[in-house]
Amino acid sequence: MQTLTVGLQTRSYPIHIGAGMLERADLLAAHLPRKRAAIVTNSTVAPLYLERLQQTLQKIGVHSVSVILPDGEVYKTGETLNLIYDALLTHRCERSTPLIALGGGVIGDMTGYAAATYLRGVPFIQIPTTLLSQVDSSVGGKTGINHPLGKNMIGAFYQPQLVLADIATLNTLPDKELSAGLAEVIKYGLIRDLPFLEWLEQNMDKLLARDAGALQYAIMRSCQNKAEVVGADERESGERALLNLGHTFGHAIESGMGYGVWLHGEAVAAGTMMAADLSQRLGWITAADVSRIRTLFLRANLPVTAPDLGVEKYLEYMGHDKKVEGGKLRFVLLRKIGQAMIEGNVPAELLRQTIEACLSFDSAQDRHE
Repeated sequence: MQTLTVGLQTRSYPIHIGAGMLERADLLAAHLPRKRAAIVTNSTVAPLYLERLQQTLQKIGVHSVSVILPDGEVYKTGETLNLIYDALLTHRCERSTPLIALGGGVIGDMTGYAAATYLRGVPFIQIPTTLLSQVDSSVGGKTGINHPLGKNMIGAFYQPQLVLADIATLNTLPDKELSAGLAEVIKYGLIRDLPFLEWLEQNMDKLLARDAGALQYAIMRSCQNKAEVVGADERESGERALLNLGHTFGHAIESGMGYGVWLHGEAVAAGTMMAADLSQRLGWITAADVSRIRTLFLRANLPVTAPDLGVEKYLEYMGHDKKVEGGKLRFVLLRKIGQAMIEGNVPAELLRQTIEACLSFDSAQDRHE
C-alpha cells in the first residue's frame, strides 16, 4: 500500500492505493465512529463489491444502508440524486452518518454532491472502482450532476475524508473503461509531468495488460500530481483549471452526443487532440508534438478524432463551459509537452479551423484509426 495526502489544512485527507483496500477495515474505522454508514453504488458494481465492503464494515461493527443506482452517465441527474436523498431520509440517516461512494466517477460525483447537501453536509468517503475515478474524479472534491446544456454544471466543492483506491477492482473493469481512465493518466504527463509522460510511453503495454505494479505506479503518480494542484488551488481559481486539458472540447462531445454515448475518457482523448491541434495553430507546439500525443492515445486504444456535431454546435456547447469568463471562452492549451497554460484570446478563425480539422464523419461507429 502507498499513501498520499491531499494537503488542505484542517480538511486534509489520505489517499491509500494498493490491492485489497476493500478489506482494510482498519483504514475505515477512524472515519466511522458512530458505527453507521450509507453505501451508494450502482447496479454494475453492487454484485461485484457491495457484499465485500459490507462484510468489512461488519468486522468493525458498522451497520450499513445500501443505495443501488442505475449505471451510466445518462443517470447523473437530479432525478437520480433524489433516490439517494429518499433512501437517506427513509433510513433516518443523521448528520454523523458518512456516505461511502463505491463505484466510478458518476457514483463518486453524485454521492459527494448528496453528502454536501444532505442536512447541509455529512461525512463522505470515496472508494473508486474504475481507473478514471482512481486517478481523477475521486480526488479533489469536485461533486455534481449534469444538465442537458452542460456537463457537471450543478455541483459543489466538497472534500472526502478518505480515498481508498483498490487496484484489484480494475481486474473486472472492461477494456474500454480501462482505456478511458488512461486518457486522464496521460493528461497529467501532458500538462505538468514530462518524465511521467515518457514513462507512459515506455509502459503503455504493461498498463493495458493490467500489470499490477505498473497500474499502482500510474495511479500513485497521477494522484500525486492532482494532490499537488488541488492543495495549491482547491476551488479552481488558477492552476487547477489546467487539469481540464481537453475537457472544454470533451464536454461538448459528451453533451452533443448525449451523455453516456461516449465515455468521459474517450471524449477527453479526442478533446485533447483538438487542444493539441489548436496549440499547434498558435505556434506553441510542433506537428511532431501533435503526432507524439496522437500515437500515445492510439496505443491506449483511445479515439483521436471527434464526432461531427458541426462547428456551430461545438461553439454552442463550449459556450456553457465552466471556464467561460466575461462571456469569453478560455482554453487549456499546451505551451509545450509537459507544460499547459490557460488562454482566453484564441482567434475565432483558428478555433473554427481546429474543430473542422479534428472531426470524424463516422466517429459514432468508428472512433479509432
